[in-house]
Amino acid sequence: MTRIQIPRGTQDIMPGTVELWHYVEAKARDLCRRSNYAEIRTPLFESTELFQRGVGETTDIVEKEMYSVANPRSTDALTLRPEGTAGVVRSYVENKLYGVPNQPTKLYYLGPMFRHERPQAGRYRQFVQFGAEAIGSSDPAIDAEVIGLAIRLYQELGLTGLSVELNSVGTVEDRARHREHLLAHLNGVRSELCEDCQSRIDRNPLRVLDCKNEKCKTLTMDAPSILDYLSEESAAHFKAVQDYLTALDIPFHVNPRLVRGLDYYTLTAFEIKMAEIGAVETLCGGGRYNGLVAELGGDDMPGIGFALSIERLLLALEKQGVQLPISGGIDCFVVVQTPEAKTTAFVLVDQLRQAGIAAELDYLDRKMKAQLKQADRLQARFTAIIGESELANGTVVLKEMATGEQQEVKREELVSVLAAKANQ
Repeated sequence: MTRIQIPRGTQDIMPGTVELWHYVEAKARDLCRRSNYAEIRTPLFESTELFQRGVGETTDIVEKEMYSVANPRSTDALTLRPEGTAGVVRSYVENKLYGVPNQPTKLYYLGPMFRHERPQAGRYRQFVQFGAEAIGSSDPAIDAEVIGLAIRLYQELGLTGLSVELNSVGTVEDRARHREHLLAHLNGVRSELCEDCQSRIDRNPLRVLDCKNEKCKTLTMDAPSILDYLSEESAAHFKAVQDYLTALDIPFHVNPRLVRGLDYYTLTAFEIKMAEIGAVETLCGGGRYNGLVAELGGDDMPGIGFALSIERLLLALEKQGVQLPISGGIDCFVVVQTPEAKTTAFVLVDQLRQAGIAAELDYLDRKMKAQLKQADRLQARFTAIIGESELANGTVVLKEMATGEQQEVKREELVSVLAAKANQ
């Protein structure tokens, strides 16, 4: 019979690797706790219209990458979420979080996203995103806080050589002033641009600057910069963001071509990059989306956020040779020398586990020597050996695996003895 294989663009995260995920996820959650961001969990699938309106119909995500299915019980189509912001903002509006006294609303999410794209290093069709959103404040300081939240995660995990690319894509009014001049430039080279860029010129010309095609990059190199068309207020906001980042000692580079791939961005846009990460050098991206809450049916509330891929983060750690302090192994392996001791050992393991001590025993009826080898494979710090005499007098022989030192311990005292040794 033919074996069923894992779908292309997905991965099994196995024991020995999943512990790295646990460490990174715990670090992200703790960083959010320290920064007063609360966790939100939204559905894995949403109405397709949410992403069409929220992300933008001219984006690659909506045009090419979404996994959508028809709802058999209604006329609505459903889509596996390709990104997190639209769902968070939908929930913010639906659950009236704007009415909560503690404002701005600061949220984070951590979970799988789905995009139908060509798999490559650090990029999967099912991938895990960590993201944060701050909704309800126009203060440029919170722009810097959000950027800082992302960069601090990388730094606390040990990554170096990171760069922040920063731009302002202005307001709707700023982009309207810019559009006329940008169109004049793009129309002059329209026939030489790629098919995607030609279709975007009339619908969303700013997106042409986001094209990864090298020829398109060259043809638009001298295109008018949005920074030259910012209003006084927009320019002041952008300047303040830079000042706050400087105050936090976060280095950045202004990149006027950075527009990001989503339609909802306004004002601040940013990416965090690292060199030499295979096919993908962008680790994180985000920006302001001051019109998105209103677009999804709420009041006109400002917002800013970012999203980063855990897979790319782990790849970056691997590339830089960063070793996370992952502690493996168990505390105690209970060795059974005689079949009559099996039930006693089984109960003892349960008692150890209830006391917070990681414990295991043999389930394959191995001989004592093989059980000790299994304890080694599990990196057990101690073994508790129960033979005929130990069973009779209510004791165990406690052996420290690293030193070979042994002592006889009463069974009822094993938990307290192991707990004391764990603190030494």
